[in-house]
Amino acid sequence: MSLKTLVKVSNITNLSDARYCAGMGVEMIGFVMDTASVDYVAPEKMKEIKSWVAGIQTVGETKCGDLQEIKNMIANYEIDVLQISEVALLPQIVDFGKPIILKLEFDSAYFEENLERYASFVEFFLVDGTELSDFARYTIKEYAFNYPIVLDFGITSENVMELVSEMNIKGIALKGTNEIRPGYKDYDELSEILELLEED
Repeated sequence: MSLKTLVKVSNITNLSDARYCAGMGVEMIGFVMDTASVDYVAPEKMKEIKSWVAGIQTVGETKCGDLQEIKNMIANYEIDVLQISEVALLPQIVDFGKPIILKLEFDSAYFEENLERYASFVEFFLVDGTELSDFARYTIKEYAFNYPIVLDFGITSENVMELVSEMNIKGIALKGTNEIRPGYKDYDELSEILELLEED
């Protein structure tokens, strides 16, 4: 199965989400490596989940600003791609040998500057924000002509097809959810969007 655009699903915490995403053709699943996060997944659990899925890239997600700590995370997790939020670390982290996703806030005063400065370091920019206004849509669409952008906010089953077809973005990012109980999930929101994106 394949999807009409690249899809990354962040905050994976359980095997149910991981297997569902793999079966639906999602390209990347992300695991939070920061221990302070409510969505933190320990290295052993992440490796166990990874062993049950195939054909999908695993992303280690961190907001950490400490270079050595990130290096330790890479050593402890068997990730394919590293996602960071601290732009200043990029020149050094490139030497760690992992493809990099840089998460940027659209509302930041340095958004355009960071796109220009760090495009050569990253696989793509994961763009988050507060509201996907008409202004945000137009602006991100313009930047997407020159930079690889994956949209990480404002996506619904009602607008996803329009966003994918009109904004020139590289892809979209969705989020996993916790299990109601082991092995039991409510996939309504996630599944509606993924089913719309299925190739005919």
